[in-house]
Order: sequence, then structure tokens, then C-alpha cells
Amino acid sequence: MKITVLCVGKIKEKYYRDAIAEYVKRLSRYCKLDIVEVADEKTPDKAGENLELKIKETEGNRLLRYVREDDYCIALAIDGKTSDSVKFSRKIEQLGITGKSSLVFFIGGSLGLHEKVLNRADEKISFSEMTFPHQLMRVILLEQIYRGYRIMNNEPYHK
Repeated sequence: MKITVLCVGKIKEKYYRDAIAEYVKRLSRYCKLDIVEVADEKTPDKAGENLELKIKETEGNRLLRYVREDDYCIALAIDGKTSDSVKFSRKIEQLGITGKSSLVFFIGGSLGLHEKVLNRADEKISFSEMTFPHQLMRVILLEQIYRGYRIMNNEPYHK
């Protein structure tokens, strides 16, 4: 399966880049993984609702340029469905079994994802009701994908 993580913004912190690199390396034995970063827009302090919407739309359009019609898309959104690691693993496995060969995950910027992106998503998932930095979400997502493949293959992994 080909998995693409489409995300807004670059990772500046070395410790996040190191963690991402580690999971990219680990996942290389299970799937083809691409991480695509699109530019984020600067959000001025005290930006109004209209400006924030425009920023999300600009970032969303950048994400959607990388999506093909046959991609199965999952948006990370606070109002998405929650799951445990086993169900998440089964979801990825089931997509492969049913012929979905390209899976795309959307991670928005600091303002979240635009409605166009959420509407393109085949489903929305949430890792928590808490808010996490979008840089950290990239690490958490990759860890869960890796954990999912370990579960699928009945391989041990720290619990």
C-alpha cells in the first residue's frame, strides 16, 4: 500500500524530524510512505474569522493539489471518530483487502483543515479530544501506522 501524509508546514524542531525519520525507516518494510509538506500561511495576531477562513482555504487548496481521484483520504480532525490501535490497524488492512492501494492522511496547520479538505476526506478520525501541535501529530500518526502494521503482521510491539 502507498501511504501519503499530506501536511501543512515544515518541521523545524530536530527532535520531531528525528522521530519522523525513525518511523519512516521502520515503515519502509511495510509500505511505501511519502510525506508531503505544503507551505503554511502566516496568521497575524488577532486575525479575524474571515482571514482565518481564507488562510485555511489557501492551505487546503495546496493540500488538495496532491490528491488523486482514487485516493482514500482520512482527515485528522478533532471532531472525527476515535479508535483504538487494533481497530485503526484493521481499517488500514481492510482498505488494502478491498483494493484501496493509496491512502492519504490530511494534517492541517495551526488553524485546522478547510471545509473543502474535510469534504474530500472519506472519513475523519481523531486521536483525542485534546489539541496537539500539528508537528507532534505527524509523529503520533506515523507511530500509529507503524503499530498498525505490527498488529496486522502479528509482530510484537511495546504496549
